Amino acid sequence: MSNLHAVAAAGQSVWSDQISRRMLDTGELERRIAEDAVTGVTSNPSIFAKAIVGSDDYARQLDELVGRDAATKEIVGALMTSDLQRACDALLAVWERTGGRDGHVSVEVDPELAHDTAQSVAEAREWVKRIDRPNLLVKIPATQAGIPAIAALIGEGISINVTLIFSLQRYREVMDAYLSGLESFRAIGGDVSTVASVASFFVSRVDSEVDARLETIGTEQALSLRGKAAIANALAAYDEYLHAFCGSRWESLAASGARVQRPLWASTSTKNPDYPDTLYVDSLVAPHTVNTMPIETIDAYQEHGAEHPAIFGPAEMALARVTLRELAEVGIDYDDVVQTLEDEGVEKFIGSWRDLLGDVESER
Repeated sequence: MSNLHAVAAAGQSVWSDQISRRMLDTGELERRIAEDAVTGVTSNPSIFAKAIVGSDDYARQLDELVGRDAATKEIVGALMTSDLQRACDALLAVWERTGGRDGHVSVEVDPELAHDTAQSVAEAREWVKRIDRPNLLVKIPATQAGIPAIAALIGEGISINVTLIFSLQRYREVMDAYLSGLESFRAIGGDVSTVASVASFFVSRVDSEVDARLETIGTEQALSLRGKAAIANALAAYDEYLHAFCGSRWESLAASGARVQRPLWASTSTKNPDYPDTLYVDSLVAPHTVNTMPIETIDAYQEHGAEHPAIFGPAEMALARVTLRELAEVGIDYDDVVQTLEDEGVEKFIGSWRDLLGDVESER
């Protein structure tokens, strides 16, 4: 059993935070499903921009679409659709074997719609029609406009990956939107057991932002807290998850067949070279979670990750709350940190999306 199979045995699903035409053409995705315990794939505008921009892997399909005088956005959508459908097909057996718990592939709505509820809902519906696979998750960012979009789409029976979560308060709103959506879907006669959802809590970016602020503060106490904020935030989020999915409201939905909305740890590659490259895997293993890892992190964990990963529990979650209080005491404004990260996250995805459109337009 590989190191990542041991993570899976501990109750955490391993997803690949990467997809490309080359991974599909060479059989790499199928190999990683078999050898690296990969049971899902996530994508975002940055991932597709990295795969497509400057690559020859899409040349044939691109030439065909240009020959038909397709518009730039139509070309990008077609390139993405082809990869996503093939990835869904490669993971369909996982989806069937796990009863729909795993085997999902995620696609993100246009990031320029992050603050537009109605258009986000409309585009999510279009992606569902376009991909036409039962194991698709549509990614909606956890912005203020995204919360009602999540509730509306879940209320239609559409499976959602909620992305760009940084704030514990926003996470509570995300879980409430999920529960409200399930209640609405059940009220119109929908089968809630067919709906899947994950809530993607971004990890490493929290340390990047907080560490820079701690270094500016510069005190001994502040510097001693470097590298602790991201894991503390994620552990506190898991504590919030445990509290949300219990009690009479959840029990009523569970009795109708509803699934929990699993926490997903995203952005789990280590940005600071002084930190272990598997830091955000080693510290965040727990049942009913997902860790979506870049290929480099998957390979690193297979090479030197823990053979018997430690599962965090109540003691670690309690310590996480202490760490968050200590960060506040030295002058870290949590609300400002998470809002900054949300704003930057949206802008980065918009930048990648525009780069992708610009590159394809140049090819046209």
